[in-house]
Order: sequence, then structure tokens, then C-alpha cells
Amino acid sequence: MSKYNFKKGETVKVIAGEDKGKQGRVLTVLPNKSRAIVEGLNMISKHTKPNAENQQGGIVKQEASIHVSNLMLVDPATGEPCKVGRKNDKDGKLVRYSKNSGELIN
Repeated sequence: MSKYNFKKGETVKVIAGEDKGKQGRVLTVLPNKSRAIVEGLNMISKHTKPNAENQQGGIVKQEASIHVSNLMLVDPATGEPCKVGRKNDKDGKLVRYSKNSGELIN
């Protein structure tokens, strides 16, 4: 299992595929599959049977996962996609930083 440049709740930009250029918030990271689910992107139509949550059943639109190689973290300081580096801070704790602006990413 490898580390990724983004976490749940952070904003990412799609750099390849059908939704190229769009941005969204990460809902879930699936490290075992190297994929992530991003809010409002890679929408699919799923056919569902009637159940307790959905009495009617029918076709439901929902997000599908996107491979992490097609996603890039958006720098909170500049709002542009950035490469992410890791370095030790003053306390010896490993922190992420934007290689473009040099700002720390919380």
C-alpha cells in the first residue's frame, strides 16, 4: 500500500480522461485499488432494485472511482494543480508541501 498526494476532503483536479480539467473534493480514497472517488466527477448510471432507502428503484446517478494517477492535488495557496513533496519540519515531523509555491499543505 503506497502513500498518495491527497487525502479525503481535499480538492483535486483531473489531469486525464473524460473529466479532464474538472475539479472536485475527494470523498473516499481506496488505497488497495489505487483509486479515489471524487465528488461530482466520473458519474455513472446504476440500476437499483427497490429497497428500504429507495422505495421506487430505477436508475441512480453516482460517482465512480478514478485512478489516482489521473488526479493532481490543487494547491490551497494558489488554486493551481501542484506536485507534492514531503520533508521534515522543525519538530522532525513529516509534512507535505507544494513544490510549485513551497507552501506547506495541512
